[in-house]
Parts: sequence; structure tokens; C-alpha cells
Amino acid sequence: MDSAGRTSGLCHGRRHEVQAVHGLPVSERAMGMVELVVNELVTNAYKYAPGPCLLDLEVVDGAVEISVWDSDPTLPAACPADPGRVGQHGLEIAMAVCRSFEVRREPVGKRVKAAIVLVDDPGGNPVGRLM
Repeated sequence: MDSAGRTSGLCHGRRHEVQAVHGLPVSERAMGMVELVVNELVTNAYKYAPGPCLLDLEVVDGAVEISVWDSDPTLPAACPADPGRVGQHGLEIAMAVCRSFEVRREPVGKRVKAAIVLVDDPGGNPVGRLM
């Protein structure tokens, strides 16, 4: 199974836990965004880091905080917007759908953290980035 299959199953399994434990009605939009961002961050760690990686998911203040640590100290950077470019859009998409996104070096490697709001507003509009 590839990293996409593993992260998809992980995220779907957590949806019911978040609803039960935290009392938050997790929207389909939020579920899809969490899967997309987890898949992007874990895939990048798997693809570019020479050693292990760690994934942590935590619900804080109505959002899922995603944290991925890997052993490569090189900080990722989104490519400049270019609609003609084939591929390499994952990080810029992940950054666009998150309420917050940060990257920092650690004593060994780096950590990428992102937060995605779980609940859509009552009108059904997705709530995401803080402007």
C-alpha cells in the first residue's frame, strides 16, 4: 500500500473519533482537506528525507493540527505560481487550504505544521485560512 492509502485510512478512522470525543461535526470538506494535506506532507517526507518521519494529528480549538517531522534539514518551499507547470503544486495547494502553515528546523531535521478547521460555518461555507 502506498502513503496515500495509509493516510486516507488513518484520516477516515479519526473522523468518528473526533466527532465522538470532541463533539465536533467534521464536514466532508474538512475530511478531504485533512487527507490532502497529510498525504502531501507525508509523501514529501518519504520522497525527500533520508531517514524516518513522524506524523502527529491533534485536535485543538476546532482544528486538526498536522505535524510531520523528518530527518532532512532542508526546508521545503512552494514553487512560484505557474499554471503551465506540470506537477510540484502539492505544497502550494496545502498552504492555500490551511488555516495556518509553518516550517521550522529542529536539532535534527525539520517539522512542518499545518492546521485545518473542522467545522464549516452554519451557511455551509468552508472556513479555512485566517486572513
